[in-house]
Amino acid sequence: MGKLQFVFVHGLSGWGSYDEQYRRMPYWGMRGGDLTAYLRGKGFDCYAASVAPTGSAWDRACELYAQIAGTRTDYGAAHSQRYRHERYGPDFSTCPLIPEWNGDTRLVLIGHSFGGATVRLFSHLLAYGDEEERRAGSEDLSPLFEGGFAERVLAVAALAAPMNGTTAYDLFADPSFEPAGVKTPWWSGILARMLSKRVRTRKDDRDERDFADFDMRIDNALAMNRRIGTLPGTYYFSVPCGFTEPQPDGTHRPIRGMEPLFVMRSCQIGAYAGTTGGGFRIDESWRENDGLVNTVSAKAPSGAPAKPLDRMRVQPGVWNVFPTYKGDHMALQGGLTHRHEIRGFYEDLLSLIESLPSAGPFPKYHHKQERTI
Repeated sequence: MGKLQFVFVHGLSGWGSYDEQYRRMPYWGMRGGDLTAYLRGKGFDCYAASVAPTGSAWDRACELYAQIAGTRTDYGAAHSQRYRHERYGPDFSTCPLIPEWNGDTRLVLIGHSFGGATVRLFSHLLAYGDEEERRAGSEDLSPLFEGGFAERVLAVAALAAPMNGTTAYDLFADPSFEPAGVKTPWWSGILARMLSKRVRTRKDDRDERDFADFDMRIDNALAMNRRIGTLPGTYYFSVPCGFTEPQPDGTHRPIRGMEPLFVMRSCQIGAYAGTTGGGFRIDESWRENDGLVNTVSAKAPSGAPAKPLDRMRVQPGVWNVFPTYKGDHMALQGGLTHRHEIRGFYEDLLSLIESLPSAGPFPKYHHKQERTI
């Protein structure tokens, strides 16, 4: 197996190494210091990507490819026309995220929160490309949309990721549920409004469907899962988080010590049960949460093969689900206001992945596989 390159992808409203904010407070590590720098000191080749904080999984995947490949961001002719925005974005030709990305190296993609959807879609596009973009007939079609490069990704890890969406959005759209009726601490509403202001940045006339908050609604996340499968030669890991406890009435309430920013939303998620507009039933199993994401949603995408993690029998093409991590949504990042010691967790995760054998020959995904990047 070639050299492994670990690429970390932030979640909603997050930031990476291209952003000035990362130097003030690294998204990966936060109060505990730059996690990627620490891991590099331990011998792991680590990088922190910077993708659109509120952008859709598609736009973020395109930006991730441009940073890794060292090229101009291409959102695709068909996609940009449908969603009403410029086809091309930031150019990373002179400042690639990874100094050398070639056939002798393989990626390990680690996505936190909505970064999970980003890395899942990115790995899918590397393997299969996109038929609609190929049909668009662009002369300068991005290699990302041609596909055929599944072998370039060894593993995908999704941390506290809303792989089946989060009821943090859906509960406001259900007329049978009244969020304001959920008992919460008086101060939590102020902080929850601060959080909601960072959900979307609208700088043009782009379609409402081309944002992260659209992709994270339950019905839309489930639709994405029907389009994205698991690759037979790629290892998948998930780490669900939970920081609530059940109450006598069947609801869930946050555990003392949850980041104050998440407390109000956690209470609302922990009280909600209902049905989405598409008819999906949200039952009581969705009430455990980490403050922003339902724990059950972070285990594996709907319809995908999954099993509890067995370190002696890690299988490719299957979601290997870690035990639920006791922490809120930012615990695995090092914590916003409460510091969490996470270095041991990541050393363990990266060491586990490094110990995996290559999954063997990859099937041909389509006719462009022979092209190199």
